[in-house]
Amino acid sequence: MNSVEYSIRPAGEEDQLFLWEMLYHAIYVPDGQAPIPREIVNQPEIAKYVDRWGRGEDHGVVAIENLTLEPVGAAWLRIFPVEKKGYGHVREGIPELSIAILPGYRNQGIGSALLRRLIGDARGRFSAISLSVSRENPAVRLYERFGFEAVDQSGSSITMLKEL
Repeated sequence: MNSVEYSIRPAGEEDQLFLWEMLYHAIYVPDGQAPIPREIVNQPEIAKYVDRWGRGEDHGVVAIENLTLEPVGAAWLRIFPVEKKGYGHVREGIPELSIAILPGYRNQGIGSALLRRLIGDARGRFSAISLSVSRENPAVRLYERFGFEAVDQSGSSITMLKEL
């Protein structure tokens, strides 16, 4: 596969539809397992990661393929109130990270670039970033390279935290 040229820009309200697509791709499905039905993103505990995107402390970045000008990946942060905490909740005021790349664009450094930019943007705004990831997901190594550390484990999921 040829390397794709891309740029990264801030995510805005106009990116909500693409973030819904990325939310679906952010759900880890092990190799050889059947795809999850797309309707899963409509479940309230998952939908909240994108629903009404662009409010308050929401912050994200989108990777755009330079040739087609189409979005190919995104990383975003969202804070949830304690009573509606997400899968990667660590403590109040810590945003949870979601990140996904379209399948045809993975393993080309786009995820690393998105994460680098998002972490840089988050410094000074937040004290830390958290996430939840399946223990079997190869992305665990990416998060560890960026300084995320496991702080909790529940079943096959790991909650990770990066202090900023």
